[in-house]
Amino acid sequence: MEPPSEIPPAPRLPEETTLPGTGMTAAFVGLAILSAGVLAVVLLLPEDSLLIQPSRLALDAEQEAVELVAAGNGYSGVGVEVCMVDSGIDLQHRDMDHVSLAGWLDVVGNGTTPYDDHGHGTSMAGLLVAKGGLTGMAPDVNLHVVKGLSSSGEGEDEDLADAIDWCIDQGAHIVSLSLGGAPGALSFLPGGGRASEAAVERALAQGIFVVAAAGNDGGSGDDGDVASPGSVDLAISVGGVHMDGTHWSGSSIGDNDGRILPLPILFPRQDPDKKPEIMAPGAGVAVVNADSNTWSLVNGTSAATVYVTAALAHLLEARPDLRSGDVNNSAEQTIEDVKTRLMETARPQPGQDGHDDAYGYGIVQIDRLLDAYT
Repeated sequence: MEPPSEIPPAPRLPEETTLPGTGMTAAFVGLAILSAGVLAVVLLLPEDSLLIQPSRLALDAEQEAVELVAAGNGYSGVGVEVCMVDSGIDLQHRDMDHVSLAGWLDVVGNGTTPYDDHGHGTSMAGLLVAKGGLTGMAPDVNLHVVKGLSSSGEGEDEDLADAIDWCIDQGAHIVSLSLGGAPGALSFLPGGGRASEAAVERALAQGIFVVAAAGNDGGSGDDGDVASPGSVDLAISVGGVHMDGTHWSGSSIGDNDGRILPLPILFPRQDPDKKPEIMAPGAGVAVVNADSNTWSLVNGTSAATVYVTAALAHLLEARPDLRSGDVNNSAEQTIEDVKTRLMETARPQPGQDGHDDAYGYGIVQIDRLLDAYT
């Protein structure tokens, strides 16, 4: 579909390449840029019109996503601290201008005012907190944003680690990472993983939920496992599905049987930590666009990640005792318990028995998750 003349043409998506042995920077590009690419422009009217609204296509996609994840519980994330690490946030979009950030950090350019010179972060934040043309899944969370990706969608591993540590210091209950890269080659050794993986472990040890994208290298280019840091055992790795519930072919698969080569060595994973754990809408997802009052449909496990972040925000609003560790459990045991409930309440694909390396335990079902705790 050609965009209307009032809208600049959609950017051309870069070809995805396999870069074995490269750093987090190169891997980020494949996930962040491909997830943010504009696949369909759904603007109905010129940008200067007071009547500008998302098209029926976008609104229908939004409703289909809500129904797919069974989000009818009435919760909106009140009192829950969510920290998103991405390319920043543009608060000028009409769906975002109500947002008052609970915290902001720029580890890329040290800017003191929130901005987004790439667009990916704004689209992901909008899925969570937008109000207006589109409505976020948990618009009342207290949102902290770290700009950890540059204008090209790249990010350094040390910057990501610093970003996650800042989220911990901010008192985050959930860290949402719509990004990922190749794991450290020596991740199987104590201290041998990436700095970002170590930061995720520190967050998990304090009972902070970490939700991360499984990756977008599914199909012939799949490297055989989900992206890091979602590959960390207690982190929640999220894959993507179409609105009809079928697996999105770009969603990365997990390697749960273990392997020696190629590096990193992977040990067999056990329930409820098999990767990816859970699926959510990742194809044809309606999002806001930075730097313009427009909306788009996008593909990517980045978007799927935010739906699971929202599911946890609903749960932590309903059950504040689960925030940063239940009083009766260790912090990590609380996370493991919640992951078990996610596994038990997910909607598997027809005929699925147990975990599937492509489909996880199934599609997140928010209402069923809350029912399991109430």
